[in-house]
Amino acid sequence: MPTATPVELEAAVARRRTFAIISHPDAGKTTLTEKLLLYGGAIHLAGSVKSRRAERHATSDWMKLEQERGISVTSSVMQFEYEGYAINLLDTPGHEDFSEDTYRTLVAADSAVMLLDNRKGVEERTRQLFEVCKKRRTPIFTFVNKCDRVGEDSLKIVSDVESDLGIQCHPITWPIFDGNSFVGVYDRRLDRVHLFGRDEHHGSTRAAELVLPLHGADTAKRLGDEAYGRLMHDIELLDAAGHPFDREMVLSGELSPMFFGSALTNFGVEPFLREFLELSPAPVPRESTQGPVDPATPNFTGFVFKIQANMDPRHRDRVAFVRICSGKFEAGMEVGQVRTGKRIRLASPQQFMARERIAVEEAWPGDVIGVVDRGNLRIGDTLAEEGTMEYSGVPRFPPEHFARVVLLDPMKRKQLDAGLRQLTEEGAAQVFFTSPTEVAGPTPIIGAVGMLQFDVMLHRLEHEYGVRCKLERMGGKSPRWVVGPQAEIERIGRERGRTVLYDATGAPLILFEDAWGLRWTLERETSLKFYEAAP
Repeated sequence: MPTATPVELEAAVARRRTFAIISHPDAGKTTLTEKLLLYGGAIHLAGSVKSRRAERHATSDWMKLEQERGISVTSSVMQFEYEGYAINLLDTPGHEDFSEDTYRTLVAADSAVMLLDNRKGVEERTRQLFEVCKKRRTPIFTFVNKCDRVGEDSLKIVSDVESDLGIQCHPITWPIFDGNSFVGVYDRRLDRVHLFGRDEHHGSTRAAELVLPLHGADTAKRLGDEAYGRLMHDIELLDAAGHPFDREMVLSGELSPMFFGSALTNFGVEPFLREFLELSPAPVPRESTQGPVDPATPNFTGFVFKIQANMDPRHRDRVAFVRICSGKFEAGMEVGQVRTGKRIRLASPQQFMARERIAVEEAWPGDVIGVVDRGNLRIGDTLAEEGTMEYSGVPRFPPEHFARVVLLDPMKRKQLDAGLRQLTEEGAAQVFFTSPTEVAGPTPIIGAVGMLQFDVMLHRLEHEYGVRCKLERMGGKSPRWVVGPQAEIERIGRERGRTVLYDATGAPLILFEDAWGLRWTLERETSLKFYEAAP
């Protein structure tokens, strides 16, 4: 199979940007995603939040339950081009109950955009996701949204982000206000002012824009003395007391470039997009069991970070999302599945605009492709053209909530087992049983990280597999997988406040009703080894 030349490979890597957007719910993540697609030419009309909920749904929110509730509960991949850049936008679930999906998606990203509400600043969900990025030293860019509404003072927002998150900030664009009206942004790097005009389209099309030099006579005249004076005062403070721009600190996750705008009105969105693409990193070397793998390495490698079934219910399909890390991918190529040692052919590769797909013949490091899978791939699998190296770092999480699945129609047991098996392989659920020999026992038990996952499971079982169920909640939030003599495991499981369960592979775990019981057992049971995730 022909391979790319070093020049082709380096050029392809240099023009790629793969990033995720993180935020607290209701900060405007879905709206910003939609507007980035608008400016990238991937869509031609963006609806306001109100009209989207009433008439259409954001491109990334394809699951019916998401549309009904107005929340994002799955990760979508959206790919588009803008001014020579090939962009892979990984849209993550906004709800904290789907942290697993979000964390895995962040592993596949090279940078993150942290979206803040200008009235609320740093919120709890934002703080959690920031910490995940910080641990991975992921470059973080901050976009302060909803500047079209009265909010906190911009200088205070900068100070609050720095003190709350412990990261230095350098505003790249700065909001311009005429009284309480948000009228434009000043780009500090390019030393120019972007003034925006309101129209009757209410953000469904690109914002009308006038670009002027900061010190031009026409700029001061158009802004007026008060607005222009306020802008010059803010710039003077930022230059004197703010942190200087340092690209190396940005790339190491120590300095966050900051932008201001309104995704709803499109004010400040395109200046952000342009600067972000220039400043954010192209794909970088990734750690593996054999050391860092450079994206310009000729041999193809990648890893599976997401599996999604029934994206198209008409075809009952199952798609594995693969982040390409090195080399050139070509349709139909044969690669090694490192976990099993088997060779598999990656047929019918696709790229995505959320639910819409297009067949692709080739892809490059930084790209995300979907490959049709018949149940062979698992989340975290490494795919490599040659060798046995594996990528690490795709996280696994223990469930925090448990419930018994009660089947309302006993004749649907086969469909229930198929649905639960698929949800488990996707990482959307974990299934347990009360006996190691009856992994298809009469009452399966499901575990989830967040309660909303239960609603999604019931919804998907009914609409994708024709199975109606109800759930009976169980006590216990502290599971531990356990390794040791079976008799000892069963003895502990019979004690009050403990339950022995077995996962889909037959591995035992003990579910503790409270943290005290867990601590007591960990301190005294020295013949057993306990793990937060399956060993």
